Amino acid sequence: MSTPNYEFKAEIRTDKGKGASRRLRHEGNVPAILYGGNADAVSLTLDHDKIINAADHEGFYSHILTLHIDGKKHQAILKDVQRHPFKPKITHLDFQRVSAKEELHTNLPIHFIGEDAVKKAGGVVVHQMNEIEISCLPKDLPEYVEVNVEGLEIGDNIHLSQITAPKGVTFIELTRGEDHDPVLVTVSKPKAETVSDDAPEAPAEPEEAGEDDKE
Repeated sequence: MSTPNYEFKAEIRTDKGKGASRRLRHEGNVPAILYGGNADAVSLTLDHDKIINAADHEGFYSHILTLHIDGKKHQAILKDVQRHPFKPKITHLDFQRVSAKEELHTNLPIHFIGEDAVKKAGGVVVHQMNEIEISCLPKDLPEYVEVNVEGLEIGDNIHLSQITAPKGVTFIELTRGEDHDPVLVTVSKPKAETVSDDAPEAPAEPEEAGEDDKE
């Protein structure tokens, strides 16, 4: 499967404030900011429909994105997304500039594979983490980190140190000392269905009336 190409046209906005942002959203746009590198922060506006469509794809949150601003291309990664509390709308985006020569820090999603084999063996796979903080040069940025759980038995787990980092990628947590080696996934027993002692007893079958009980 080919990797999606995340490119977006963005316009510089000079009209700022809550009122200006509301007007932008009413017009079908989403306000954003681009910062980082050796340049000043720039306030932007992007087409909301294109952003909301891209937001359905996992790669939107981990890939290097291209922003077209005033005819120039800017490489960036998504650092924050603000959403409407109950409407399917994105209300603000934060982008960070990416330099080919500078390491970037971001979070990558974890893809767990081999879960079906564990389930068939009677185990329950419990994800303790769903993403990993990493650093790498932009050229080495993968889309996700893969963790194979096939062969794990009940009581087994996988720590971050047991995973081989993709080429050029550093797991940030492992650089913080020996005590920073989180568990990514565990395998536990299925929960047994138990009947509570307080459950009401079934009513006894009524006895058939004898000859002496009949009127």
